[in-house]
Amino acid sequence: MTRLHLFDLDGTLLHGTTAPVEISRQLGLEAEAMALDVAVSAGRIGPPEYAANAYTLWSDLTEAHVTAAFEGAPWLARIREVWAAIRGAGEYCAVVSLSPSFFVERLTGWGAHAAYGSRFPAVPFTEPMDLAGVLTAAAKVRIADQLCAEFGVTRAECVAYGDSLSDKDLFGVVPVSVAVNADLHLSSIATHAYAGLDLWDAYELVRRTA
Repeated sequence: MTRLHLFDLDGTLLHGTTAPVEISRQLGLEAEAMALDVAVSAGRIGPPEYAANAYTLWSDLTEAHVTAAFEGAPWLARIREVWAAIRGAGEYCAVVSLSPSFFVERLTGWGAHAAYGSRFPAVPFTEPMDLAGVLTAAAKVRIADQLCAEFGVTRAECVAYGDSLSDKDLFGVVPVSVAVNADLHLSSIATHAYAGLDLWDAYELVRRTA
C-alpha cells in the first residue's frame, strides 16, 4: 500500500514553539507572538484574526529574518531522514500548517513532496493581507483530499502527525495518526502517541504497519 504521511509544523516538527514565535523572535517581538499563540489556543481569536495580527507585527520583516528563524528553530531530529525513508519506500510526505506559507514552503527543500501554509504576501510585505488565504483546521482536511487526488491515494492510506486541536479534524478522517508531543485532547483520539525529540522514533510507530 502506498501511503501519504501528513505532518503538522507548529509543536510537531518544531518542538515547543511555533513558526510565528520563531519569526517574531528575530524582530524582538517574541512575547507578542506568544500572546497570540495563547489567544488562539484558548479560542479567544481564530486563525484569520491571528494571521492579521501577525501581519501587522511583522511590518519590518525581511527574508534574512525568515532565514534566521528557519535555520535557528528547534526542529525535531532526523526530519530529513524520515522523509528520505518515506520517499525510498515509494510513499509520499507533505506538511500542512496554519503557519505562514513563506516559512512552511521551505520544507520542500528538506524532502517534503508538498508544503502548505496560510498565504501571506511576499516578504518584505508591500501588499495587503488577504485573509481568504488563511488556513483553518478544516482546511487541513480539504488540502489532504487534494493531495490524495494528486498522489493517487485515499484517506484510508493516510497517516497524520500532529500535536494540538488544529489537527483534530484531520485525525478524525484518517485511520492512522501519531500524536507528537501532543496535548491530552489530541492524544486521546490518536492511534499512536510519541513524546520526544526525534521524528524517526515517531515514524517508527507506524513504519511497519500496513
